[in-house]
Formats: sequence, C-alpha cells, structure tokens
Amino acid sequence: MKLNDSSWLDTFPTMKKLLATLVLLPLLTACSSNDGWRTASRASAGIAPDPESTPEAVIQVYGADAWGWRGIFAIHTWISVKPSNTDHYKVYEVVGWRERSGLPVLSVKQDIPDRHWFGARPELILDRRGEGVDDLIQRIDAAAQRYPWRDEYRVFPGPNSNTFPAWIGQEVPELGLELPFSAIGSGWAD
Repeated sequence: MKLNDSSWLDTFPTMKKLLATLVLLPLLTACSSNDGWRTASRASAGIAPDPESTPEAVIQVYGADAWGWRGIFAIHTWISVKPSNTDHYKVYEVVGWRERSGLPVLSVKQDIPDRHWFGARPELILDRRGEGVDDLIQRIDAAAQRYPWRDEYRVFPGPNSNTFPAWIGQEVPELGLELPFSAIGSGWAD
C-alpha cells in the first residue's frame, strides 16, 4: 500500500469501532456487581441530620452515580425535605422503572433522605436549613404538584431523574440549586 493510496481510509470506521469496544468493554463489565441491583445497598449514608433531634427545617439535594455502566457518565439526583419540628423526611425523586408498572415516575414519599442509590454513596449537592426554609419547602411541594413530566421518562436526553430537580430549581430560584454537569438530563427543563 502506498502512502497516497486512500484505500486504508475505508477500514477507519471499523477500526474505530473495534478500538471503542476494546476500551469500553472492560469498563462496562466492571460497573456491575455480581449480585445485581436487588441486593445493592439502599442504606442511609449518614449525611442527613437526624430528624428527631433536628427541630429546624432542612432541604437537601443529593446525587449518586447512576446504576451500572451509566454511572461512568451520569448521576441520579433527588430532593429531601424536612419541615420544622417534624420527625421524618419527604423524598422527591423521579424513578424511570415506575413507568413500566403503570405508576407516575415522580415519587413523593416519606423515606430515608440520604440513602445509597443502589450501592452508590450519595453526595450532598445542596443543604439549606433554618429560617425561610419552611417557605421553600412549601414552594417545592407546590412545584412538584405541577411537574409537567410526572408520567414520562427517557434516559437521554430527558425528561429523566435529573430533569425534576433542575425544574424545581427553576420554579424555586431562591433555592439556589445548581446541578453538576454529570446530572445528564437537567437541561431538558430549560
């Protein structure tokens, strides 16, 4: 083959696919546990203040690596709130597989605020406490009632689990919520 012969370019797409497979395959297989999502930890990470000994209002937004290979690129985000003088948290999150069961993808329920996302330890993205936070909690709850994609879910480009907190951030700008770049789908709310 001569240098000015362009026939080698015909193999470039194939070589590119082969190289991508060789690089990504080990990464993708390393992202799944042998036990699967059913046995992955959903325990508290111990980040949220104890609601029984914390009288002040609390809003926390968390993000954790998405399940499986998606966790290489993306996080799953959710909002936890505790009004003043209550002994529990309410968690707002979008979970895509609820759609397959005929349920709204938006889940609002009393839950552990900082639980692991199927084995992935959550990171605190936002923490608001004290004066004025009860008003923000009421506004978050009212905005959640108006969430336009409560029954829709698409991994990419959205709406997905990151679209909901981003939308809440737009509806309640005083919250000051800024999601990280890895919250793929947060731009769907724009």
